Amino acid sequence: MSVALRQAQPQDLGALYRLEQVAFSGDRFSRRQLWHLLNRAHAETLVADDGERLMGYGTLLFRRGSRRARLYSFCVHPEARGSGLGRQLLEALERVALGHDAEALGLEVRADNRVALGLYRRMGFRLERWLDDYYEDGCAGWQMSKPLGVST
Repeated sequence: MSVALRQAQPQDLGALYRLEQVAFSGDRFSRRQLWHLLNRAHAETLVADDGERLMGYGTLLFRRGSRRARLYSFCVHPEARGSGLGRQLLEALERVALGHDAEALGLEVRADNRVALGLYRRMGFRLERWLDDYYEDGCAGWQMSKPLGVST
C-alpha cells in the first residue's frame, strides 16, 4: 500500500471523522474533539493519505515539562489492516515524539484488541498497568509504555 505520511491539517477534519466512524464501533471522537486535537491541543497528528482518502492516523499528546508523550489515538482503516501501515505510522509517530525530546511513549489499549496489543508489543511497548472498566462499554484496558531511542 502506497501512502504519504504527513501532518494533519484543519481541512482533514471531515476525513478524520469518517475514518473514526469506519474503524471504531465505540469510543469514537466527535467532530468537536477532533477539531480540538487539530487546532488547540498540545498535540501532533499524522495522517496516512493514499491520495484519495485517509487510511490511518495517530495523535500524540505532549504535556509541558514532561519527557513522556502519549499516543492518544491510533487508527488504521479496516482495508489497510495487515498491510504494515500500522507499523509505518507508529514508527513515524515515535520520530515525532523524539523530535519533541520525549524519552518515553505511553498509550492505553483495549484489553480485547489482540491485533493492537500484538503490534505494540512487537514495537517494543511493555504492559504497565491494568485498567478496569476503562472504555465506555465497560471493557478493560492496558496501559503500555516504551522508552524511545531504543531499537526494536
